[in-house]
Amino acid sequence: MNAMEDVVVLIVGAGPAGLATAACLAQRHVPYIIVERESGTASLWRHRAYDRLKLHLAKEFCELPHMAYPAGTPTYVPRDMFVEYLDSYADQFGIRPRYHTAVESAIHDRGKNQWVVLVRDMDTSVVARLATQFLVVAAGENSAASIPPIPGLSRFEGEAIHSSAYKSGRAYTGKSVLVVGAGNSGMEIAYDLATHGAHTSIVVRSPVHIMTKELIRYGMTMVQNLGLNVTTVDSLLVMAANFYFGDLSKHGIMRPKMGPLLLKSQTGRSAVIDVGTARLIKGGVIKVFQGISKINTNSVEFHGGRQNSFDAIVFATGYKSTVNAWLKNGESMFKNDGFPKNYFPNHWRGENGLYCAGFARRGLAGIAMDAKNIANDIVAAMDKMSC
Repeated sequence: MNAMEDVVVLIVGAGPAGLATAACLAQRHVPYIIVERESGTASLWRHRAYDRLKLHLAKEFCELPHMAYPAGTPTYVPRDMFVEYLDSYADQFGIRPRYHTAVESAIHDRGKNQWVVLVRDMDTSVVARLATQFLVVAAGENSAASIPPIPGLSRFEGEAIHSSAYKSGRAYTGKSVLVVGAGNSGMEIAYDLATHGAHTSIVVRSPVHIMTKELIRYGMTMVQNLGLNVTTVDSLLVMAANFYFGDLSKHGIMRPKMGPLLLKSQTGRSAVIDVGTARLIKGGVIKVFQGISKINTNSVEFHGGRQNSFDAIVFATGYKSTVNAWLKNGESMFKNDGFPKNYFPNHWRGENGLYCAGFARRGLAGIAMDAKNIANDIVAAMDKMSC
């Protein structure tokens, strides 16, 4: 093991949250090191996203601090262009992560009032020790794919994948495919499969708001720029969505009682931005089921007893945080599920110089807020220590 290396700020994770925090620290001339276990920045966007993915919110709500999108960027930024933006962002602020570096443990040394972090070079297996005053957890809320335990899943003889491994419906033409999960990824993957000729079904496990991208942009603008009441705006959005989409409950899709903007604000659950899936559901092209009872070798039994055969199952069932696997003294900030104990906007700061960025479930706008808050707080703490 190498000798201890002293670091002022250690950032764990080089996704958008880590990059934004590094940029804000650089703007305030605060030295930092950023470590990333993958071979490049934003691995989720580069390697674990489907081909047709675009940012679901308009670009004005998706900028990282101190750098706008280039002129001519579409309102809804495609995945590849977003990755290019992140690459330019890293270049702009001189961000140079230490890649292939995995954090094995982080323990707070109360005597020295510092964090001692063990990191492993994944190419050489050499372990190094870093001592840091400030530790920023930016590994993200989407660290590991999450697939719920379903009776019989291990017996299924077809293809069963998480949405992070899904790229395109081209490989599924003519096949029967079940998508589990009706968030933005699940609904868009179902559309992609159906338009590529797959016999597509989707499991909608809970109520969901389906909106157009224009409605969400309009609603967010009214709240953020005009200061209108969220409840009032939500009522307008729901009325407009009901007029546009009609009654989706008869097709198996129920709407939550809480409005879409308030639901996002209080729970982090986003409305589904429709890409054409609702039309295919209403037309019977995509079939909707309410829940799975069990999975057999080549079929799925749904709630109510109906059973259908499938060649493949795509689990668009989200991700889980893995921060508690390596953070040993994070009780002040994180719950057992690896998400902050405190709710937005008070989630980003823990005790003993511990911070988190990108855990607010508020997308890129939330990441930008976290990064600015963290940098400002670290500067204030350093100023206080120097007095």
